Amino acid sequence: MSIQKRKSRIGFLIILPSLILIGIFVYYFIFWTIRTSFSNWNSFSSLLRGVYKFVGFRNYQRIFMDARFQTDLWNTLFFTVFFIAGSVGLGLFLANMIDKGLKGSRFFQNLFLFPMAISFVVTGTVWSWIFAPGNIPNDPQGINLLLKKFGLENLQWMWYTSTESIGHFNLALIAVIIAAIWQMSGYIMAMYLAGLKAIPEDILEAARVDGADERYIFWKIKMPLLKPITLSAMIVLGHVSLKIFDLIYAMTGSGPNNVTDVPAIYMFELTFRSNRYAMGSAISVIMLLMVAVIIIPYLYSSLRKGAE
Repeated sequence: MSIQKRKSRIGFLIILPSLILIGIFVYYFIFWTIRTSFSNWNSFSSLLRGVYKFVGFRNYQRIFMDARFQTDLWNTLFFTVFFIAGSVGLGLFLANMIDKGLKGSRFFQNLFLFPMAISFVVTGTVWSWIFAPGNIPNDPQGINLLLKKFGLENLQWMWYTSTESIGHFNLALIAVIIAAIWQMSGYIMAMYLAGLKAIPEDILEAARVDGADERYIFWKIKMPLLKPITLSAMIVLGHVSLKIFDLIYAMTGSGPNNVTDVPAIYMFELTFRSNRYAMGSAISVIMLLMVAVIIIPYLYSSLRKGAE
């Protein structure tokens, strides 16, 4: 046996336990979830009996006809759009400011990245305290109390407990979106900052010599070079937003009239509180497909570029 083949065999044996665990705890469980979503396992007793009855797409039909799930899809849409736009916009702004090398930029770089060191559960808990409305206007809490101190009672609001909406957009999502942007904008800042540092200084100096101002350099030179980072940032944020659970569950739950509800929370309640395993599995599969629509084209494009 050649040395190269021996090394390849040893390498395969090293990663074999990981492959087995991934096969069992990822792909087998995905298969089992899909299988369950086409069954009638909507009670604990039917699950224990193990009597599998194929019901086709009945569970999916029920889910999509469910008013709560329709609200969840709208909430996910609006959360995803504003979350991505806010995180990318703020992250790019912070990265550009730090890249200018202003005094104290290293301190602020670490400060802005700090939220990534804590979990979404902690973030949701802390921001639930900040946006707790209290009994306005007499006994406000959180940010409403701060507004009262500054004589801005007219700006007091119910925040994540509000049931107001504009069309399908529940205004209670604003508080959740702010918390999510606070959590992820530092990460996006780090991505953009790495991209800005990688831009050759010769290109920027040549543009300045030609008379280009900083605004022109940013929009016409830096931003085109940062397109791959922008795409990667949107993919990461889209993946986070479509399967978001811990932040919203810790901060607001489903909220009054499901104003902050999302598919992951509904799936959790159906599966682990109502024992409706087939319905919960159907939502899980829908969430998987939503994420796959974003991730698979990106991975395919990346692999294709790598092969070229």
